[in-house]
Amino acid sequence: MIDLDGVGTDHFAYIKPPEGHVSHSRLERVLRSGRFAVTAELNPPDSADPADVFEAAQPLGEVADAINATDASGANCHMSSIGICALLTRAGYSPVYQISCRDRNRIAIQGDVLGAAALGVSNVLCLTGDGVGVGDQPGAKPVFDFDSLTLLRTIRTMRDKGVFLSGRKITRPPQLFLGAAENPCIPPYDWRPDRLIKKIDAGAEFIQTNYIFDIPLFERFMARVRDEGAEKRVFIIAGVGPLASAKAARWMRSNVPGIHIPDQIIARMEGAANPSEEGKKICIELMQQLREIEGVAGVHIMAYRREHLVSSIILESGVLAGRRSAKRR
Repeated sequence: MIDLDGVGTDHFAYIKPPEGHVSHSRLERVLRSGRFAVTAELNPPDSADPADVFEAAQPLGEVADAINATDASGANCHMSSIGICALLTRAGYSPVYQISCRDRNRIAIQGDVLGAAALGVSNVLCLTGDGVGVGDQPGAKPVFDFDSLTLLRTIRTMRDKGVFLSGRKITRPPQLFLGAAENPCIPPYDWRPDRLIKKIDAGAEFIQTNYIFDIPLFERFMARVRDEGAEKRVFIIAGVGPLASAKAARWMRSNVPGIHIPDQIIARMEGAANPSEEGKKICIELMQQLREIEGVAGVHIMAYRREHLVSSIILESGVLAGRRSAKRR
């Protein structure tokens, strides 16, 4: 495990965090220091073999400040997020524990949060979750006891007030850096910055966005965010990823909730002699453009079944070069 930029590894939750921090998260330390952060998504295996997790994590850990363990994304069953986080912390990686409200009620979620913190998890991403109808088991019973806003408030209450929702005292509260997701590039566009602010008010300290393929549209979102001063209250990490082909891009746009891919990106993929390389090149260009937008604190790489490309994408983009500070007022 490479120690990126000397920021150290995560510690177990019962050790007091550094001054001004809520956790021992490497991601939190990088962001609060003003350095441009990189996170990456680990695609969970359909397997009980821990080696499959370590194989996927190895190229991500070389370049990422934190690795997201997805929680049945797309309402499809894979190895659990908390199981992946347990393996990653054991191996010295810094995981982001994703929690979807779709599958568990408030009792299970609060227990899982304590369990994750006890395992050494320092980052949590709070998600409402895709409906079961988009997954491969549409007959599953959805729970949705919480939505992402309620989940954020609940974990903040556990952390900051040291109590469960029932009011019962928690002996040792979890020390967690709280995050949420946002989709800046899908309608209603005017509502997106307002929704972001609600998540900040609920307790979000970092935001990871869905894929950004439309820079002008995202810039308009960020302009609104800056108008509200929200970029000073939360760290915004913009989502990117390499497209494999024009066919894959069209499928994502039509079938994956929250994905917006402009026609010109698909046309560029269609005209490429090597679509896979072109998708990688587009991803690098997008990262470089996002890096220059005021208020963007980092990038989040989502490379579905293509983790082997992540290291070269990040290194070739230059976003880690010298660990330049993110653009802020």
